[in-house]
Amino acid sequence: MLNWIKAKWEKIRAVRLGFWGLVGMFVLGIIFWGGFNTALEMTNTEKFCLSCHEMADNVFPEYQETVHYTNRSGVRATCPDCHVPHEWGPKMIRKIQASKEVWGKLTGTINTREKFLEKRIELAQHEWDRMKANDSKACRNCHNYEYFDYMEQNRRSANAHQSGLSSGMTCIDCHKGIAHHLPNVSQSVGIKAGSGVASSVMHPARNNASTASFVEEDMAGIE
Repeated sequence: MLNWIKAKWEKIRAVRLGFWGLVGMFVLGIIFWGGFNTALEMTNTEKFCLSCHEMADNVFPEYQETVHYTNRSGVRATCPDCHVPHEWGPKMIRKIQASKEVWGKLTGTINTREKFLEKRIELAQHEWDRMKANDSKACRNCHNYEYFDYMEQNRRSANAHQSGLSSGMTCIDCHKGIAHHLPNVSQSVGIKAGSGVASSVMHPARNNASTASFVEEDMAGIE
């Protein structure tokens, strides 16, 4: 009988230890998760972005000239609003991708104004491709085309938005220079051939009649 009681007591102790062990793991998990997210958010601020002079001396002054920085409503889109996804999964993927940017920082790839300008086309194209692939999701966090009031837009904007969206175009197709200066466009005058962005990239082909017609109407109105 005594042995049976001891055996039962040992089982109860094992269960209790297992329960408190789970409680301890849960508490440690909360502490770890809180610390991880705190550190993550520290790297997801405009202040952190500007800690690198490549950002502070190049793209940030350009951004300050735009409506995304200062406007009548006081609503500002900061660096991570446009360049880091809001959803946790895509955000983690983007942070992993950013390790390449950290390597570039450590090796001095764009540590001078001259180096930055030389790499500008490549850097811009990476961002355009990323935004094109996710249907300009960062833009749509604030600008939801389903809520556009076309009566409040001028005719050119209203026609362009309706025609572009209906043909499968996305925000970045037309708004590449909305927050930063554009790289040089490849042309026969002014810059070396092949050293600029192709015209087809800067001006996506309008392959439907409705889009072409609004351009003709707009030009007629100007005349």
